[in-house]
Amino acid sequence: MNKPDPKLASFTREGLLEAVKQGEGQFGKRELARALGLKGSDHKRHLKEQLALLEEEGVIAKDSKRNYVLAGALPAVTVVMITDRDSDGELLAEPVRADRAAPIIRLAPGEGAGGPGQTALGIGDKALVRLAEQDDGSYEARLLKKLGQSAHRVLCVMRKPEKGYARLMPVDRRTRHELVPAKGENDKAQDGDLVLVRIAKERRYGLKTAEIVEVLGDVDSPGAGSVIALHAHGVPQGFSEAELTETRKIKPAKMGQREDLRALPLITIDPDDAKDHDDAVYAAPDEDDSNKGGWVVIVAIADVAAYIEPGGQLDRGAFKRGNSIYLPDRVVPMLPERLSNDLCSLRELEERPCMAVRMVFDQYGQKRSHRFIRGWMKSAAKLSYTDAQNAIEGGGPDKAVQLLDSVLRPLWGAYEALSKARADREPLEIDAPERRVRVAEDGQVIGVEVRERFDAHKLIEEFMIQANVCAAESLEMKRTPLIYRVHEQPSREKIEGLSDFLQTVSMKWSKGEKATPKRFNKLLAQAKGTEHYETVNEVVLRSQSQAIYDTENLGHFGLNLDRYAHFTSPIRRYADLTVHRALIRALDLGPDGQTDEERSRLDTIAEEITHSERRAMAAERDAVDRFIALYLAERIGGEFEGRITGVTRFGAFVRLLETGADGLVPISQLGAERWHHDERAHALVGEESGNRYRLGMNVTVRIEEATPVTGGLLLDILTRPEKGPRPTRRAGMRRPGHAPRRGGPKRGRRR
Repeated sequence: MNKPDPKLASFTREGLLEAVKQGEGQFGKRELARALGLKGSDHKRHLKEQLALLEEEGVIAKDSKRNYVLAGALPAVTVVMITDRDSDGELLAEPVRADRAAPIIRLAPGEGAGGPGQTALGIGDKALVRLAEQDDGSYEARLLKKLGQSAHRVLCVMRKPEKGYARLMPVDRRTRHELVPAKGENDKAQDGDLVLVRIAKERRYGLKTAEIVEVLGDVDSPGAGSVIALHAHGVPQGFSEAELTETRKIKPAKMGQREDLRALPLITIDPDDAKDHDDAVYAAPDEDDSNKGGWVVIVAIADVAAYIEPGGQLDRGAFKRGNSIYLPDRVVPMLPERLSNDLCSLRELEERPCMAVRMVFDQYGQKRSHRFIRGWMKSAAKLSYTDAQNAIEGGGPDKAVQLLDSVLRPLWGAYEALSKARADREPLEIDAPERRVRVAEDGQVIGVEVRERFDAHKLIEEFMIQANVCAAESLEMKRTPLIYRVHEQPSREKIEGLSDFLQTVSMKWSKGEKATPKRFNKLLAQAKGTEHYETVNEVVLRSQSQAIYDTENLGHFGLNLDRYAHFTSPIRRYADLTVHRALIRALDLGPDGQTDEERSRLDTIAEEITHSERRAMAAERDAVDRFIALYLAERIGGEFEGRITGVTRFGAFVRLLETGADGLVPISQLGAERWHHDERAHALVGEESGNRYRLGMNVTVRIEEATPVTGGLLLDILTRPEKGPRPTRRAGMRRPGHAPRRGGPKRGRRR
């Protein structure tokens, strides 16, 4: 860490910015206070206020470790991974942990070449570098230290043409260059095999050679889309022998000193195909005369902490995976099946240990009190969302109907009260339909459908939210460190982008207007019923920050809550297990709570499980893309209705209304006229005519190419552009390059 400069003792705005700059991405609040010579709570409170103001103005930003950097800048010293070479043969790199779109980082000429007896830097290597920002916004890097070969591997398809040499074709759409099998590697795989390779030899020019690490099967086999997505994102799969040995030694928990909840008709309500059951719910009118019309709600959660010893093999493996991953044709669980589907699962009519919270609400859904319980329960029934909803509406299976008066109606009564409090709280209400890819047993896609969302879903969601709030409140009251679920308000930069877009659809967000969930909801209500509703929803969604895990409580903007922690899904999220252990220790609920060692590592755990969650989300998204591309590969040449969901300098992205799939219309497909990307108007604009393809525009497209191995769709737009005035060059309008075509049939006449 840099030594603080004595000249910063005077606390001015300029001095604070200079301190942030000197910190080079390594200064948090504590280090900045030290650099500025600040002592006393009043000075530190003023520092916190000034930092918040600068962050709101978009002048500074926080990185993943909560350290401050100048907005848009990378730390002067950072760890990068070598990812490619440019046309001149110079090495290109990306930050190992990038919180935003990475700028171009180019190693200075000759850097990384290696001296006598030293190996040169190659693709996949990590290095500690010092960065210098260039005039064009890119960075030049000078090597400080080579950190060695990363775990980076490249997933490829082996191609062996009848004539010519074998090639390894990367499946990642962002990887532009094919590879050549190294000497002796050609016979390890057959044509069409999925293979995991590592770079064998770096050459300054020409194709790189690669060694085959593992053959994963035929690229055309069922489930290849999931295999590719998991390997492409480095998702840990399977369980070590040490984990399985530890699992086999586990004995079922016993009731012991737990509170007996077996008499309560707790039930699980889950998706139709759920195999593990984290949570069970119960509600009844409050019998306290002082709370007329009020409700008692109990949320019981699987007691995973009873089985997973801190620091043991299962604990280490769960931390490494971070969470379960749900793909169209499979689940990659965080815990072995004996735990996730059996001992920890709240199975129907079977006794199970649980962590429960008993909450009391008034008739308006405001919480009066809560209490955590280490319990012993027996689920009265396993219902699906559809079963529960149908029973409430007058139908459903006999099991659900039999529980209607005693269990379901009280649950809905409590939910009705909680809905009033939710309406008063007014969380962010973005309409983002979730699509489900239906896959047959043979791995073939048989359909893509929008998931129905019933009141039953909303009921469970609201009960879980309240339980999560209680967990955070109880741990704060006991002054126990915990991992929060944090969702910060949108950055100033994103709000300005939203404001610019709204002007193009005759809507308004005033400059300087504060971003609140209520203001967003007002905007969405204003757009409802107009042709721009779906686009406004999407742009509002994109303007939001990504939720993270953090030991510092920064609130949850989307839910409009001051404090929030994940407590309700310990079978599939490691974050929840840490919160369970913290509650057990803080509330003296047993000897298996949070250890001192775990407490000391909470910052690291929060950072790592945030990374694991984003890795899982990327793998899930990529798998869905590949399965849908497989589904659409049989419909090449078909015409579909869609909507432009993004415009870039190289083309337009169109979302197909039938499947929700996103495809690219390369700018070279738009016709002979040159097209400019007008960032402010969110449109591609014809240089001569002024005609435009804009964000949110409804279009008809034809599928030219669908590639299941990459999940890519190439489209041809058939709808003519909208008329517009001949453009004048202005800031924000950039001349794009022409994206290369990737094969496929010739484009036909537009409508």
